[in-house]
Amino acid sequence: MLINQLANSTETSKTELTPSNLLKDEIDQVTNIYNVIIEFFTNYSFQLIGAVIIFIVGYLLAGKVATWVLKLCQRHKLDITLSQFLANTTKMLMVVMITIISLGKLGISVTPFIAAIGAISLGAGLALQGLLANYAAGFNIILIRPFVVGDTITVHDVTGVVEEVLLAYTVLKNEDDVIITVPNKHIVGEILHNSKHDSLLELTVGIAYEHNPLEVVELLEKTILATDIIGDNKKLQVGIDEFSDSAITIAIRLWTPTNNLYAAKYKAYANIYSALNAANITIPFPQRDVHIHQTS
Repeated sequence: MLINQLANSTETSKTELTPSNLLKDEIDQVTNIYNVIIEFFTNYSFQLIGAVIIFIVGYLLAGKVATWVLKLCQRHKLDITLSQFLANTTKMLMVVMITIISLGKLGISVTPFIAAIGAISLGAGLALQGLLANYAAGFNIILIRPFVVGDTITVHDVTGVVEEVLLAYTVLKNEDDVIITVPNKHIVGEILHNSKHDSLLELTVGIAYEHNPLEVVELLEKTILATDIIGDNKKLQVGIDEFSDSAITIAIRLWTPTNNLYAAKYKAYANIYSALNAANITIPFPQRDVHIHQTS
């Protein structure tokens, strides 16, 4: 009896694993999937078509609105970086709103997605505090405009001509063509020097006490004016700076274009030397008088 039961069980298992049964199972699975798809499109076809149409129309409308915002900003002569930022932000917000409306049309609740986006945004904000601070500072710079491209600024002991203002950083360039990248968070809230296109050039020269310093001041003033290195500011100051041990120090202060600062300095000193030499005015070297007293 036991042997017969085992034989019958073996035959049944063999029957269940035959190719025809396997093929039937696969056909049944495909049929079930087909029925589910048909049922889904039967019940939700209009919602799906409506959601797709809403998304496509909304996306095209978002692009049109972004283009209109960009042209509006350019018409009011706003900074190009700020204009592009406002246009892109407008398009992004509209696309997000359209996506939420489309999902709602399909009957999908967007509340979990909004909660997940909020949690992800919070975590990303904590992880990227420095980067977000740079972007916020860049937006502040573009909006308030404490300087523009072409201005000479000094911040954190770094001086250069503004080449480009981006949301994350500001690009400066000095006379040596060195590109200096300053994060915007180190500009906003700091002491900022903006001298527009020019930089202050300070020169000094010493003359012997045997000469009249007032005449030398007048000579040097004419020499600097003839050198043609003064910028648009047109401010020139020449005067007696100090009565030192070995010489009378004459100081010269002028504004010159930043992109030609050191060339102007070297040219000015060369002309000053030529003018003093032609007028037979001595530039003394440091001296010390030593007195020796003999004692019995």
